[in-house]
Amino acid sequence: MELGLYIAILVMSTAIIILVVVQSRSPGMANRDTSSIYRTRRGLEKTLHQATIVLGFFFLLFSLIASLPIF
Repeated sequence: MELGLYIAILVMSTAIIILVVVQSRSPGMANRDTSSIYRTRRGLEKTLHQATIVLGFFFLLFSLIASLPIF
């Protein structure tokens, strides 16, 4: 079980890195329009943002579980 937990953490950390890199390269982020400070995310950009948040939450949760003294 411990090995499975560490493998899951490794897979999630890799996925988070990939999602962050993909978000930084998306055309929506490259737009330097200074006329509007706030704009809403739509479509794929919104999905990538939400997936990053969810994966970050589960990464934190699994990391805290792995740090418990029972492992």
